[in-house]
Amino acid sequence: MKVLVPVKRVIDYNVKVRVKAGGSGVDLANVKMSMNPFDEIAVEEAIRLKEAGKAEEIIAVSVGVKQAQETLRTALAMGADRAILIVAADDVHTDIEPLAVAKLLKAVIDEEQPGIVLCGKQAIDNDMNATGQMLAALTGWAQATFASKLEIDGDSANVTREVDGGLQTIKVKMPAIVTVDLRLNEPRYASLPNIMKAKKKPLDEKTAADYGVEVAPRLEIVSTAEPEARAAGIIVGSVDELVEKLKEAGAV
Repeated sequence: MKVLVPVKRVIDYNVKVRVKAGGSGVDLANVKMSMNPFDEIAVEEAIRLKEAGKAEEIIAVSVGVKQAQETLRTALAMGADRAILIVAADDVHTDIEPLAVAKLLKAVIDEEQPGIVLCGKQAIDNDMNATGQMLAALTGWAQATFASKLEIDGDSANVTREVDGGLQTIKVKMPAIVTVDLRLNEPRYASLPNIMKAKKKPLDEKTAADYGVEVAPRLEIVSTAEPEARAAGIIVGSVDELVEKLKEAGAV
């Protein structure tokens, strides 16, 4: 079974995001970029499936700018077997929208015929949480979102999902789309020998035009602004004073 893992290049989660002076977007100049953390969890789960004998090949795929090669090399260093980069933008500030990404992934699926697609539940830059669901709709495959546990059993997958009320376990027929949540696993670090080996692993570069997919944005970002600074807290001497302060603030 092949496992397809889409990965996205985003601002590193440790970096404080800065908004451009004119409010036209986020400043990416000299900013550290890395793999989307949820996608990293998806790569780790794919590797564990292979180690357990449930998968034979792991294919990492990324849609975006040429610099996403670095992200794919990270996936290869972790344990992916080969990678596909679909260049769909020249400007690093251009974010390919979920529907276009889903259409491109659908085209890759048609070529590669994987048994399962593991992807992060969302990207930490735009928090869309839509690509996996759109991909399931385009393929007609079963989907299991927000997975915190995954077990492959023959031609089906048992997935424990994190939902508002707690946990929900479902059984889906494969091939399937599974979007992973934070508590599924703890991603491994790529060792230096594996980083060196990753440089020799195959990485195919294609374009959106190769798949006949239009990636022009349907949404226009009017302005970007930082959230308002949080007001300083105060210390009260009693419960009665607390209630009074809350009344004054209109909280009760």
